Amino acid sequence: MVFKMNIGILALQGDVEKHAIILSDLKMDYTIVRYSEELNDLDGLIIPGGESTTLTNLMNKNHFHKPIKEFAKNKPILGTCAGMIMMSKNVNHPLVEPLGIIDLEVDRNAYGRQVHSFVDELPVRLNGHTEKIKATFIRAPKITKIGKNVEILAEYNNEPCVVKQGQHIALSFHPELNNITIFHKAAFCINDSINQQESSHAA
Repeated sequence: MVFKMNIGILALQGDVEKHAIILSDLKMDYTIVRYSEELNDLDGLIIPGGESTTLTNLMNKNHFHKPIKEFAKNKPILGTCAGMIMMSKNVNHPLVEPLGIIDLEVDRNAYGRQVHSFVDELPVRLNGHTEKIKATFIRAPKITKIGKNVEILAEYNNEPCVVKQGQHIALSFHPELNNITIFHKAAFCINDSINQQESSHAA
C-alpha cells in the first residue's frame, strides 16, 4: 500500500488551478481549501500568489490566521509570491498581517509593477544538486532580511528568492506558471513519504 498525502491549496485568491494541475501530475491528492476547518484533513498546504493586502483581509474574514499558524507547527507549507509575503515574519506594509512562519522580512512588489513582470533562468540548489529552471516574477516581493536558521535555495541577482526553514519553503516567483514541480516535491517530500510508508508495510 502506498501512502498518498492530501495537500491543500488555499483558494482565497491566486492561481489555484495551476497548482492543482501540478499536484495532479504528481499523482497527489489535493483539496481546494476555503474554510479553516478543512485544514484538519491535510498533510500539507500551498499558499498561492495574489495580492497580500487582499489575502490578509480574506484570511481575517475566514478566520485562517490562527489555524494556519497551528498547522505550520507540524505540517509543511509552500508559499509562492504573495504566499511568501504571508509566510514571512515582517512586511513593509501596515495592512498586511503576516503569519510569521519563516523568519524573513519582505518588501512587497519590489521587483516592480505588473508591466515589469519577467521570466528568467534561475539555478536552484535542492537535495545536494543544482538545477536550472524558468522563473516567472510578477509584482514579486524581495527578501530584505533573513533569519539565521533560514536556508537560501536560490538567488536572483545575488538576492535570495527561494528559501527554506524547517519543513517550509517560500518563493518570490510563480513556479506553477512554468509547470515547475521541484518545489512541490521538495516541500511535501513526495518520494520520502512513499518510501517510508512502503518500508513500514514491508516490516
